[in-house]
Amino acid sequence: MRSVLDKLVSWIGLALACFLLIAGGLLTWANGFIGDQVHTQLVMQDITMPGGDALTGLPSADASALKKYSGSKLDTGPEAKAFADHYILVHMNEASGNRTYEDVSGEYIGLSDADKASADGQALGQLRQTLFMGNTLRGLLLYGYAFATVGTIAGIAAIASFAGGAILLLLVALGLWHARRTAVAADQGATQPVAQPV
Repeated sequence: MRSVLDKLVSWIGLALACFLLIAGGLLTWANGFIGDQVHTQLVMQDITMPGGDALTGLPSADASALKKYSGSKLDTGPEAKAFADHYILVHMNEASGNRTYEDVSGEYIGLSDADKASADGQALGQLRQTLFMGNTLRGLLLYGYAFATVGTIAGIAAIASFAGGAILLLLVALGLWHARRTAVAADQGATQPVAQPV
């Protein structure tokens, strides 16, 4: 009976190991696919990370966040996040006095046609357009960062799946070895003559 239980548990473990190995393969594929897509799409934008004088006008926290990428091509998720949050956003806030696109757009929409035609109205309309474009670019870059993060998580999950699958395969081998050993011991016990009382 013990041998049958060992075999049953071992076969269930083998099924789980196969599942984990297949999942690890799919997660590895997802990691590679996402990484390639993010890299390709970011390279197509041909953005060079700011460096030198471009960093001197930024607040120190933003400049230090960008310094490690200074002068390189923007082609990774972390670079996309740094550029979006520490360069584009800083310039948007500087241009708008820390007002959001929604604030500026609402103010512009509330102007009369005559006020929109004035120099101040046109400047507000231009600021509205600048904030719209900045938010759009930030959003696209942050989507790239989010997908790159998902790809990284998939890579970590793939490693965990492969490790779990390997451990289960080892346990399956030990379980089958134990089942065989138990079966042999049971057979030997059954063939030995039973001692008769005297």
